[in-house]
Amino acid sequence: MTKDRKAIIVGASSGIGREVAKLLLADGWHLGVAARREEALLELKAMAPERVEVMTIDIMTPDAGERLQCLIERLGGMDLYFHASGIGKQNRSLEPDIELRTMETNALGFTRMITTAYRYFAERGEGHIAAITSIAGTKGLGPAPAYSATKALQAKYLEALEQQAHQRGLRIRFTDIRPGFVDTALLSDGFRYPMLMRPGKVAHDIVRSIQLRRHVRIIDVRYRILTFLWRLVPRWVWRRLKL
Repeated sequence: MTKDRKAIIVGASSGIGREVAKLLLADGWHLGVAARREEALLELKAMAPERVEVMTIDIMTPDAGERLQCLIERLGGMDLYFHASGIGKQNRSLEPDIELRTMETNALGFTRMITTAYRYFAERGEGHIAAITSIAGTKGLGPAPAYSATKALQAKYLEALEQQAHQRGLRIRFTDIRPGFVDTALLSDGFRYPMLMRPGKVAHDIVRSIQLRRHVRIIDVRYRILTFLWRLVPRWVWRRLKL
């Protein structure tokens, strides 16, 4: 990575987004960091005040795209857009608030931000969009219907934009990042998740995947094997599995 590259990270206040921000800063990138909590973003800025711009953005609000554009202007451009914002919970009882908020955040909010970044890169003619989806989009998961559905949507949306960019002759790269279970606040629901990964390790894999311009990256090898096997399970068997 060159020292004059500029990246914007939405969802940089905690978890994977924060870890990726720290790695890019260490590598000399200029960053625009965004999230709802300004205090956590200012902590990132304190690490390299001259190379970090801060903007509070709630991807659920209608002006989120405009605020992203303002952050791009503040940063003086953007080479990489990294989307690390999202929510998800197990919701076997289908509590309406949980399902609808997950749909709104992971589908509507995601689309709002990704399309803003895409339009910017389309006008510029090149760029790189990377986003955290999930292995949960591989199959419909009964314990988390809205989460698995929106993660499948995100993966397909990126795939569609990648095809469109190619057809339009745009040099826009896409990296669909699909982690398994990561030890972040997203999984602070009291359930004991198997094969739990540390955010720092996942962040290193993400940065490496961006460097190599991978199209799809499942993190890590255990989850690559697991999702391969999931795809082989017929629907009539899948619906009988206890998750």
